[in-house]
Amino acid sequence: MPTDARQTYLARMARALDHVDAQLDADLSVEALAGVAAFSPFHFHRQFAALFGISVHRYVQLARLQRASFALAYRKDAVLDIALDSGFGGPEAFARAFRQRIGQSPSQFRHGPDWAPWTAALAPLEQARSQHMIPNYTDADVTILDFPTTPIALLAHRGDPMTVGDTIRRFIDWRRANGLPPAKSATFNLLHNDPDGVPPEEHRIDIACATASVAPNDIGVVAGEIPAGRCAMVRMTGPGDDLRGPAHFLYADWLPRSGEELRDFPMFVRRVKFFPDVPANEAVTEIYLPLS
Repeated sequence: MPTDARQTYLARMARALDHVDAQLDADLSVEALAGVAAFSPFHFHRQFAALFGISVHRYVQLARLQRASFALAYRKDAVLDIALDSGFGGPEAFARAFRQRIGQSPSQFRHGPDWAPWTAALAPLEQARSQHMIPNYTDADVTILDFPTTPIALLAHRGDPMTVGDTIRRFIDWRRANGLPPAKSATFNLLHNDPDGVPPEEHRIDIACATASVAPNDIGVVAGEIPAGRCAMVRMTGPGDDLRGPAHFLYADWLPRSGEELRDFPMFVRRVKFFPDVPANEAVTEIYLPLS
């Protein structure tokens, strides 16, 4: 298939994925999604499965379960509201699908998520989203800017990246207790190393938000600072859990030909808009590479 034709084909498929993310409580049948992508409904289910390695039905179900699980873990909405908002017809269908795929009931997951089976269950969804749909970053996507000194509160996560959700949950509870919602206080992550490049026990990431003061607490949140300085920034639109694409582009492609040198501060990200507050395809993440 010629490159231009392939890109057009993938763009049509991407419309279907974006429609799923934006309309989880709508009709997401094969016929409806085929119409969004302008493909024949007689062939769309085979086209979809051949390209993404997962059926339309399973993709939709996993997308709904992902939204529901994030809401259960990180938000305080009622379970029934979460079920309906995620596109399930009622609590029975929601609980049945959740237990079948995740291995816990919605209430069990809310009180104590078991992240290993959750990660395994949603792996086909993440693979489908990343397969063929990785943005092709170019130097035009990089902005050089002066980042201001930013006092932060941070909670360090040290250890298996699969359990970072528990650290996020504790930090969200601290933010709620201190009146620092994302709308009022910018959200950051400091990426001390590449989780693929170190043993799980050596993985380091800081969960942070902008604030000028941090009172003593039992959670482990401490005061920190993102220092002022020049940074190269790439903006990523879409699910922000996997930062390998933009990080690899900055380190392996852009940096060697830029003539720039790195500053002694880790790569960090700002979560401008994040799932599940917005649909997954509308999430916005800014990735910053500190420069000397």
